Formats: sequence, structure tokens, C-alpha cells
Amino acid sequence: QVQLVESGGGLVQPGGSLRLSCAVSGSIFSFYAMGWYRQAPGKERELVARIRSGGMTDYADSVKGRFNISRDKSQKTSHLQMNSLKPEDTAVYYCNIVIAGWDRDYWGQGTQVTVSS
Repeated sequence: QVQLVESGGGLVQPGGSLRLSCAVSGSIFSFYAMGWYRQAPGKERELVARIRSGGMTDYADSVKGRFNISRDKSQKTSHLQMNSLKPEDTAVYYCNIVIAGWDRDYWGQGTQVTVSS
């Protein structure tokens, strides 16, 4: 059974930083991309960043230059380094993986990030 567990969320002041982590467990025998999404109250879930197994990355325009996604050499853990945080970054952040050749993707439970003074 594939399972994703996020950690690192919390309360931070504007301009501060947080580092989110996503640990993946289970038997996965294909390459997979790892991503971070977020959902603010009353809004749709949106892609924040993603990283492919080969290391290629994509970012939402709203976080470019502030956030960085990476994954451990084990490929089992992704990290989202969030810098220069703004109140509008406040949301529940979800880890996601998309596995090559599989018929569904997987999600973590989410971790709350609140940016407030």
C-alpha cells in the first residue's frame, strides 16, 4: 500500500521560511513524479511545484523564485523549501505522487501552513 506522509507545516511570520517534507512508503516499481499542491479556504487545489524522477521541476508562477522542490537520492522523500512566505501562501499543502504506468495517483493527508503576523 502506497502511503504519503507530510511534515513541516506550521505558523510562520511573513517573510519567514518553512520546509515541508513528504515521505513515501510502499512498493513502487516505476518512476514517479512528486509534487506539492495547496488548497486555501474557498479555493481550488492548485499545483505549487513538482519534480520528476529525473530532476526536472515545475513551479506555479506565484512561487517561482521563493520555493524550491527537491527529492532525496533515495527518491522516497520530497522537500518543499518555502522562503519569503506571504500571507497568501496560507493553505493546506498536500504531497502527491504520479507513478508511471499506474492508473491513479496518491495523496498525503495535508499539512497546514499559516503565514501571519
